[in-house]
Amino acid sequence: MSENLNPFSIAQAQLDEAAEILQLEPAMHAFLRNPMREFHFLIPVRMDDGHTEIFKGFRVQYNDARGPNKGGIRFHFDETIDTVRALSAWMTWKTAVVDIPLGGGKGGVICDPRELSPRELEQLSRGYMRNIARYVGLTKDVPAPDVYTNPQIMAWMMDEYEMLVGHHEPGVITGKPLELGGSAGRGDATARGGVYVVREAARVLGIDLQGKTAAVQGYGNAGTFAHKLAEEILGLKVIAVSDSRGGIINANGLPAAETIAHKANNGSVGGFPGADSITNEELLELDVTVLFPSALENVITAQNAGRIKAKISAELANGPTTPEADAILYENGVYVLPDFLCNAGGVTVSYFEMAQNAYQYYWPVEMVHERLDQKMTKAFQAVHEMAVAKQVNNRVAAYLVAVARGAQAVRLRGWV
Repeated sequence: MSENLNPFSIAQAQLDEAAEILQLEPAMHAFLRNPMREFHFLIPVRMDDGHTEIFKGFRVQYNDARGPNKGGIRFHFDETIDTVRALSAWMTWKTAVVDIPLGGGKGGVICDPRELSPRELEQLSRGYMRNIARYVGLTKDVPAPDVYTNPQIMAWMMDEYEMLVGHHEPGVITGKPLELGGSAGRGDATARGGVYVVREAARVLGIDLQGKTAAVQGYGNAGTFAHKLAEEILGLKVIAVSDSRGGIINANGLPAAETIAHKANNGSVGGFPGADSITNEELLELDVTVLFPSALENVITAQNAGRIKAKISAELANGPTTPEADAILYENGVYVLPDFLCNAGGVTVSYFEMAQNAYQYYWPVEMVHERLDQKMTKAFQAVHEMAVAKQVNNRVAAYLVAVARGAQAVRLRGWV
C-alpha cells in the first residue's frame, strides 16, 4: 500500500496517535481533529494587459482556545485547502508546544507570484485582505508571511486593513517591515530557533557539534539563515545545500556568506565555484551530523527514510517527514526535531512582534534573541522529558505536550 501524502490526513493521523496515548475523550478528540472555521473566496485582479484574472484564496482558523489564531499566508501555484488545513493544525500545536497564548491559522492563494508584476501582486494582496478583514485582527487572527510572501506583501495587507477599519492596527499582521512596526530579529527567527533546538539536542545526545558536518535542503529564508547560523552559533561545517533547481556539495565546506551571495546573484546555488552538483534526493541521504530539511512537505518518506544517515534531522520545513518515515527514522536512531518544535522560532518572534505592537515599545535585537532562546530551550526540554517518560519519538512527544495544553484550554472554556 502506498503512503497517504495528503498533508491534512497526515496531521490528523499524528493527532490520532497523541489522542490515544492521552486517552482523550471522544468528543474532545473529534473537536481537535478539524478546523473550527475556514473561509474560501475569490479574488478578481485586473491584470496589466487589461483582462481580469480570478484567484482562489483560503483562510483556515483551526483552534483559538488558547488565544487569537496565528499563521502565515502562502502564495503558491500548488496550494490546496488540505495543505492549508494541515498547516493551520500544525500552527495550533506549534504555538502550544512553545507555550505562547495563541491558536493556529493559515492562509493561501493559488497563484504563481513569480509571474505577477509588482502592481498585480499588490492588487492580489489587497484583495486577499479585503476578503478576510472582518475575521482578522490583533484579538482574532493575525496573518504573517510564508511561502512566496514577504514583508512588502504584509505591508500592503496591513495598509488595506487599516484603510477598511479606519484606524492604525499594526498588530493585525506580523513579519512587517521594521519601519511599519516589524520586530527586530524576525528575519532569521525560524532558523535561529531551530539552531537553538539543535544545540539543545546535541547536548542531551552528547555530541560536540564544533567542526561536524551539516546539509541544508531548501535554500529560501529558513535554509539560508540555517546555513549562516549553523556556522556562527554551532560551529558546523555545511558541506551541501540545495534549492528547487538542484544542489551543490563540497566536502571541505561551503562558506555561508559566499554561497548566499551566489544564490542572490544567480537565482540558484548551482554553479558555485569549487562545488560539485548533487540532487535534492542525494543531499537528504548524505552522511552528516545534522540535516536541515528546509523546503516543502513530504520529502522524507518510507521510500528513502532507511537511507537517511544524519544523526539529527532538524525540520525547518513544515511536514517534511511522513508518519511511515518517522517510524523508520526512530528505529534507525535518527534524532528528529519535529517541525512544529524546530521551526517555531518564527511564530515565537511573531508573537513578540504582536506584543511590541500592542504597547508601542520595541525591543533591541539582543532582547529578541535572548527571549527566543529561552522559549525554544524550554520547549525542547518539555518535549525531551515527555519523549523519555513515554518512550516515544520526539514528534509524538511534541504532540503530547501540545495537544494536552490545547485540550485543557478547550476543557476550561467549557466548549467540550
